[in-house]
Amino acid sequence: MTANAVKNGITYEKKAAKRHGATHVGGPGKVDYTRGETKGEVKARVTKVTKPELQKLITEKGVNQVDSKSGFTKPALEYRDRYHPEVKLFHKTKRV
Repeated sequence: MTANAVKNGITYEKKAAKRHGATHVGGPGKVDYTRGETKGEVKARVTKVTKPELQKLITEKGVNQVDSKSGFTKPALEYRDRYHPEVKLFHKTKRV
């Protein structure tokens, strides 16, 4: 991963945090943004968010919102709908 790709990812995280009216936190092992009790994670990459990855974000990090630049796999959406309907998923600027 190049330095420019990392910089672009952080910039995307900051823009997503601002779009959600939140404060950017970031850093390894931390959520990407917070707004009161809401914790959000931003995925700025080419591949979609998978079910195991979404499970890990929700259970281990306690994330309430996930913003993905490339979207979510069908099993990930089914998992969210069945077990965690309170979690908000966003694909770019639209709520899924």
